[in-house]
Amino acid sequence: MLVILRFWRINLWIAVRQRFRQFVSDLNPTTEQVDDAFGKARRIGQALQRAYGEEATETPPIFAVGSWGKGTQVRPSTDIDIMVRFDRSTLERFQAYAFNGQSAFLQEIKGKLETSYPQTRKRGDGQVVQIDFNSITVELVPVFPIGNGQFIMPDTNGGGSWKTVDPIAQIQLIDKTDRDYNGNVRPLCKIIKRWKHECSVDLKSFVIELLIVDFFRNYTFGKYDYYWYDFYVRDCLKFFKNRVNGWVSIPGTGEIIQLGDKWAAKVDAAIAIAETACNYERDDLYILAGMEWQKIFGPRIPIHVM
Repeated sequence: MLVILRFWRINLWIAVRQRFRQFVSDLNPTTEQVDDAFGKARRIGQALQRAYGEEATETPPIFAVGSWGKGTQVRPSTDIDIMVRFDRSTLERFQAYAFNGQSAFLQEIKGKLETSYPQTRKRGDGQVVQIDFNSITVELVPVFPIGNGQFIMPDTNGGGSWKTVDPIAQIQLIDKTDRDYNGNVRPLCKIIKRWKHECSVDLKSFVIELLIVDFFRNYTFGKYDYYWYDFYVRDCLKFFKNRVNGWVSIPGTGEIIQLGDKWAAKVDAAIAIAETACNYERDDLYILAGMEWQKIFGPRIPIHVM
């Protein structure tokens, strides 16, 4: 009944569209932040081209992955993840190591960057080389193409191993689902990531993205505009609740990630708040609604929108 009413009583929910449009706009990185992040990533790629005896080009063999690659990053972003493609001979050189050639590879890259960035803090461990700039950290993952959009990457943990990843499949999944659902996937990813940050929710960002893709694929009203975003938030949180102790599958590789239940109490609390906020939005008590939303998202979502 409430859904039918929403189509016909256009004088209700008068603040929803403006509130969530402003909220998402505030979450989007600025043009300057985008240029800074991608500019630093490109220059690191060029530095590695020179360090490995090649001529630096305007299109070094790098590409953004993670939230920057998928367009789901939230400002202010503390880091940008990039992958750098290396040739097969480099892989074979480090595969020949008797122990943890993966660690040696990361340390070599770190050392190669000393010439271009002598005053910048750098670390090489786990799966990445981190280059810490004042404005943003670039997290660099060296990879080797193996075909079909997949890559091998080093992992120094547990004595070292080579791991198969498919970042392109994850990017394509977000692209396709966002197109299929009227451009709503990326904004809702950013909104729910803001809840993760504000309420310290124990879910990885890429898990949130995969759950939101599943949410829209199982949601009847997923192709509308910001006028529906109060419902989108409430119903997405309810969908998340149903996945407590569930799992997600990583596109491309099929790796299974268990979700656990450490975040169950926080999603329950957020659902209760969202339901109250939705009721206030329905009755055009928009200041009260905004105060409720801020319990989930903090001051980034506006109270006064009229």
